[in-house]
Amino acid sequence: MFRLGFGHVKGLVLCGGEGVRLRPLTYYFQKGMIPIGTKQKPLLEYVVRLLKQNGITDICFLVGYKAEQIRNYFNEGSRFGVRIAYGQDIPEYKGSGGTVLNAYKQGIINAKETLLVYYGDILSNVNLKKMLEQHFDVGADATLALAKGYRIPVGVAELKEGRIEKFAEKPVMEILVGIEMLVLRGNVLKDLEASYGENEEMDLMGDLLPQLIRNGRLVHGYVTDAFWYDVGSTERYEKLDNNLFAHCLTDS
Repeated sequence: MFRLGFGHVKGLVLCGGEGVRLRPLTYYFQKGMIPIGTKQKPLLEYVVRLLKQNGITDICFLVGYKAEQIRNYFNEGSRFGVRIAYGQDIPEYKGSGGTVLNAYKQGIINAKETLLVYYGDILSNVNLKKMLEQHFDVGADATLALAKGYRIPVGVAELKEGRIEKFAEKPVMEILVGIEMLVLRGNVLKDLEASYGENEEMDLMGDLLPQLIRNGRLVHGYVTDAFWYDVGSTERYEKLDNNLFAHCLTDS
């Protein structure tokens, strides 16, 4: 169990969405259960293995759509050397923020824990131990994983008086992008709860992080050059290079 001397760390894996961008696959599969890699294991198995490799063995799957596929495969987690609990989406709170708040309301997580939030459609070999160490060292309220060298998925032009002077197809830009891994101090859950209005939807990245920054909370970025891949659409799934994948993640 991963503690670092700073209290309990729990992994929260967001895997309740319908996976609309992965249709027609997700008419049959829960998106976290789509087969990945040369051995065709579920996407979520690689997430669980990454968490365990980084010392996080207390995990909560935040489930919704086709949840039984996940429950039936992972059960309580002992087959993978971890402990897995399940938080079921309820309609009162919506969005990714609502999914986390649902778990708080159900007593699955609490304000004394440190939460490692991981979006369940991301493949990565990021060093989560180092991310957590940075989070604790600076005393951050939130730490977001950031990748550099992002490839823009479209062509980019530079114009001068209507004339294209430079054009690059899908260039790599030296910008920092969030890769949907987030460490939260547990007491941020109270901020999240207080910010919800009736029938409101809140996104962790788009709403909660900007709010924490506005409120003067300490929000840090953990910059990494680790492998990461968003498998959130049919196009991205089809383009996943299993050879590259095999070099970056344990496919065993």
